[in-house]
Amino acid sequence: MLVLPEATHFAAALADPRFVTAAFIAALSGLVRGFSGFGSALIYVPLIAAVYEPKIAAATLLLIDFVCASPFSLPEFKRCDWRELIPVWLAAAIAVPVGAAALIVVDPLVLRWIIAMLVFVLLLVLVSGWRHSGRHGLPVSLGVGALSGLGAGAVQIGGPPVIIYWLSGVSSAATIRANLMVFFILQGAVLMVVYLASGLFGPDALALSALLILPFTVAMVIGSRWFRGASDLTYRRLAYAIVALSALVSLPLFDGIWR
Repeated sequence: MLVLPEATHFAAALADPRFVTAAFIAALSGLVRGFSGFGSALIYVPLIAAVYEPKIAAATLLLIDFVCASPFSLPEFKRCDWRELIPVWLAAAIAVPVGAAALIVVDPLVLRWIIAMLVFVLLLVLVSGWRHSGRHGLPVSLGVGALSGLGAGAVQIGGPPVIIYWLSGVSSAATIRANLMVFFILQGAVLMVVYLASGLFGPDALALSALLILPFTVAMVIGSRWFRGASDLTYRRLAYAIVALSALVSLPLFDGIWR
């Protein structure tokens, strides 16, 4: 059952000294999301999980990103490659509930180390320069989707498998960005249902989400405009930098900085 936040929940969120840090993280995540079409989770989840906890990070990002990204994602439906996208999304949708169950029962510190390792693996694959010259086969597409669904359900990081999948190909930056944006908005719709059924949208998470939407949205608009003048090479390089930054700052070893 969904319990809506009251004025006391908003007041408590604003009075919490961690809120200023959370607002900065939300703005940085929105800037990255607007430019690259992905990356908000890679920045937001590790840092908010360090400042608050993984459940708060996952629930608030889902709400913020789904609400804010939808208007930017809808125009990309006509630019994405549906032949590649559909099997990946279907496999992810099936795997999401399994990941959401892990979020509820697995120790938060363990989840955070899993987040960090996923990001590091992605970084290593990307900087190696490996590319796939042709279309990915159906088994690969289904495997990528399943891994993404598990990661998204558990820690709101379903990006690493699909980012590797599309960045490793030869598609243009515009097509990659469109595929990612459409995939994440469709996956977000599935996650909304699963998280709601799992009781992860508590009043504290709803209040914090509502307060962080503004910095996220403003920054996302700026990032989206920035993308229009970027070349394919610039896009890929900045995508790598996003992953590298999130891999570094997400390590639980740095908790003392964020708390």
